[in-house]
Amino acid sequence: MQYSANMIQAVDMKFKRYLWDKINWNNRFIVITGARGVGKTTLMLQYIKENFANNAGEVLYASLDDLYFAKNSLVAFAGEFVKRGGKVLFLDEVHKYKNWSQEMKNSYDYFPELKIVATGSSALDIYKGKFDLSRRAIVYSLNGLSFREFIELNYGNNFPVLKLEDVLQHPSDSISSVLREIKPIKLFEEYIQWGYYPFFSEGLQEYHFRIRQIINHVLDVDLPSVENIDFNAVHRLRTLLSVISEITPYKPNILKLSQQVGISRETLLRYLYLLERADLLLLLKSGTKGISKMNKPEKVYLNNPNLLYALTQGMANAGNIRETFFFNQLHTVHTISNAPSGDFFIDNKYTIEVGGKNKRQKQIAGIRNAYIAADNVEYSHQNRIPLWLFGFLY
Repeated sequence: MQYSANMIQAVDMKFKRYLWDKINWNNRFIVITGARGVGKTTLMLQYIKENFANNAGEVLYASLDDLYFAKNSLVAFAGEFVKRGGKVLFLDEVHKYKNWSQEMKNSYDYFPELKIVATGSSALDIYKGKFDLSRRAIVYSLNGLSFREFIELNYGNNFPVLKLEDVLQHPSDSISSVLREIKPIKLFEEYIQWGYYPFFSEGLQEYHFRIRQIINHVLDVDLPSVENIDFNAVHRLRTLLSVISEITPYKPNILKLSQQVGISRETLLRYLYLLERADLLLLLKSGTKGISKMNKPEKVYLNNPNLLYALTQGMANAGNIRETFFFNQLHTVHTISNAPSGDFFIDNKYTIEVGGKNKRQKQIAGIRNAYIAADNVEYSHQNRIPLWLFGFLY
């Protein structure tokens, strides 16, 4: 109980993530998934601090990687909490607990007066396995900081979330309000290097080293905890990620890549989708409805530009960075697929070509609803829109 109280008391309330207002906190069973380091624990502790200051006995925070749970069951823990008047149980790192699926289901069923809010790895699949939680839990996914959120957290400028239609059709309105307060190109250059994970505020010197630590933890601990993979599989996943980091955005030659890593085609595709679920990769797929996950993706990207900088020691290609940024920001709130012409097809409606400030119209000439997302420009002109403005969508 004291550990819970200390964690709640210490959390900073100044900045809240975009997901805060999207969660229906009245649901009885909530699961928040996301990559390690994006702020799931902070989000949960902030909610407790804001809403249970006068009812501390009704709420409890616990991390399931605590040694306590090596010898004590989650169901028994929940039962003791309810006996003492507990009403809302906040559980962190649920994927670290061996029988999380069964015991969370049992806790939900046995104690109808109890609400559960849980966080877990982005690779967590509550729809899979013997103890299906999909009919009970409402699942939310928390992504890393948008460019808009980075500006607010690091500089204190609070800009509204923009709709994609406004960015494409009326960009000048939003651009003017931004330029009155900040120099977006300078801040964008900072963001793509070290602004995606909120822990940048703890110091920049070790930032990329910490990202590499996170990658190792995801591969060595998180993925084996939710998937049946052994040491050899982890080694091959690490090899695969290393190969991809050198050549993203990568149009995969599945046969060649499987030979490089030393695995079969089927295993390679499984690993690609597993790394995507773990928020280490983004896979650009065909827009064909009902496409099988065993079909190869059209392109493979690292999940965000900060990963590119961390894994390439700052040697990432500018074109890679631009496309990775755009894909990362758009996929959070929109459907994004491979475009017949141009780079990306958004919501089966908009074609986007991503490039530098002098990018020409050649790839999208004659295409309806086609735009250029141009890097290193402040203003829009006709269908040319600043790339950084697409970072205001969440």
